[in-house]
Amino acid sequence: MRQLKLYYDKKSKDPTYYIQAGFRNGKKTSTRNVAKIGKYSELLAIDPDPLAYAKRQVLRANEAQKNNKVSMSLEIDFEEKLLATDDVASRSNLLNTGYYILQKIYHDLAVADFFKAIQSSHKATFSCNDINRFLTYARILAPESKLGTFDKLDTYYEQPSFEYQHILRFMDILEKNYDGYIEHLFKNSGNIVPRDTSVCYFDCTNYYFETESEDPDYIDEVTGEILKGFRKYGPSKQHQPLPLVQMGLFMDGNGIPISMCIHSGSDNEQKCAIPLESKIKKMFGGKRFIYCADAGLGSLNIRQYNSMGGNAFIVTQSIKKLSKQLKQAVFNDYDYRLLSTDFPVTIKSMKEFDRFDQKNLPLYNDFAYKILDVQSAVDLGLYEEIVQKNGKTRKVKSKAALKQHIIITFSRKAMEYQRHIRSAQIERARNILKYRDVEEVKKGPHDITRFIKRTSVTKDGEEAVDHYEIDQSVIDEEEKYDGYYAVATNLDDDAKAILYISSQRYKIEDCFRILKTNFSARPVYHRNKNRITAHFMICYTALLIYRLLECKLDQYGTHFTTDNILDTLKNMNVANMHDLYYMAAYRGSEVCTALNGLFGLGLDKKYYQPKELNRKIKKIL
Repeated sequence: MRQLKLYYDKKSKDPTYYIQAGFRNGKKTSTRNVAKIGKYSELLAIDPDPLAYAKRQVLRANEAQKNNKVSMSLEIDFEEKLLATDDVASRSNLLNTGYYILQKIYHDLAVADFFKAIQSSHKATFSCNDINRFLTYARILAPESKLGTFDKLDTYYEQPSFEYQHILRFMDILEKNYDGYIEHLFKNSGNIVPRDTSVCYFDCTNYYFETESEDPDYIDEVTGEILKGFRKYGPSKQHQPLPLVQMGLFMDGNGIPISMCIHSGSDNEQKCAIPLESKIKKMFGGKRFIYCADAGLGSLNIRQYNSMGGNAFIVTQSIKKLSKQLKQAVFNDYDYRLLSTDFPVTIKSMKEFDRFDQKNLPLYNDFAYKILDVQSAVDLGLYEEIVQKNGKTRKVKSKAALKQHIIITFSRKAMEYQRHIRSAQIERARNILKYRDVEEVKKGPHDITRFIKRTSVTKDGEEAVDHYEIDQSVIDEEEKYDGYYAVATNLDDDAKAILYISSQRYKIEDCFRILKTNFSARPVYHRNKNRITAHFMICYTALLIYRLLECKLDQYGTHFTTDNILDTLKNMNVANMHDLYYMAAYRGSEVCTALNGLFGLGLDKKYYQPKELNRKIKKIL
């Protein structure tokens, strides 16, 4: 609100005096009478000089305004109709200001500087930075297709102005600057929170597309090289029979993304680990770190790569794939120790103690462990792909030697959980035998039909009859491994420290959950490879900003769920009150208090002047 002034009709014999205010709401300016002082004839009873009296009232109102207090009177016509528009459906007039919090982190990442440096080289007539930041905010606050996001740009306080074709053009520019952009984000994120890169976690996931056809392979017209299509069928994490692309993600010890890569859905996920890792080594300036991943991303090549130059690895190891000799060492009830005290313990005693006895609760929550030293990769059941002369690949057992340790753990709690899950599966298998045709049930290596055994019985010269029953041998074989867990490492550190590092892998799964569930990163609606990659670069930026926000809240001494944080940001909307001021359309909350205490943006007030909101956003652009 600007300086208040006196308004009256100077031609009138009995003018009415008003206090008038001027407003600037974005690009729009207007004036309104905010308070009535009175008619000339009425004011004569108060002061012999009504004009002088009215001027004193305006002066007092300006003094009060300096203290952020304004008195005003409004006339409301309850019969006034809504203005007609060309919109097919009615839309809310609320404007989101929750994105101010995200903009503060975006500003500290200096993303605007990155786009300022590349904008001119691409001859873009639009603001790359504006498009990038609003696509990022939308991915967090209201994830939709790019067209859906464009249609709802008017739901943000700033009311950005760019065209839909500019979004598509920007995505092409973003993809061309892939490596530089990812590296810029990593380097500047250290200005917001300290990055713990002593351990780097890696995992892969995939994303499906709403199409039945995968992309065909094609020949490069210049080189003659056969280039593989991008969207390809492959093993889906969501069990979707649709074409996929694959994402590899590196994360630091605090759960904050470091880098990512996008590959064809049919690629072997193990092949993307080393190329991406070599990139982050350059980003780190040669700093050493521990590579941590699950068993599917712990091939011999990956372990060897992370054994060179003083680097290290911690990867999950499948006990079922160990050699016969190592399995005997695992199940040999000798040399096990409690993880908490390092006292000797037997697996037999871990399985038999009364867990309902209160004094055994610490033991129930504890682990037994032992360490096995191995030299040969063959002992670990590792395989490598060999390319044959005909171009096809086949898996063979790895024969290279690699010094490493296998840490075996046993947990009574984990054993009971696994047996509880299996008992429910066995019960479902019994119901299939009782009520359904076994041959019509979907089969797979982890499907409940693995507990069902078929035998064919026949008499001489007669057709065989199939007989189905529960296969107890399969149940017994699986129960052998209940409660056991193993990790392989080339570190000589304390087993407790190594197992703790491995246990933090859940954070990268949480990153994927946020991308898929909260940010709706899939299904993907783009077809062009460059724009598919750009889509995930935007999703990655959103994930990075959100994780940085989460980390800063934790450092502030508060912790909230993802849903609580996102719901607060989404609901931080303001309503335009007659172009005079904005009123908060959200209630206070613990999250709101923490965010305002952390960032100091003052978004915990009930009323805002337009100039105040404009000043806040201008400060963090």
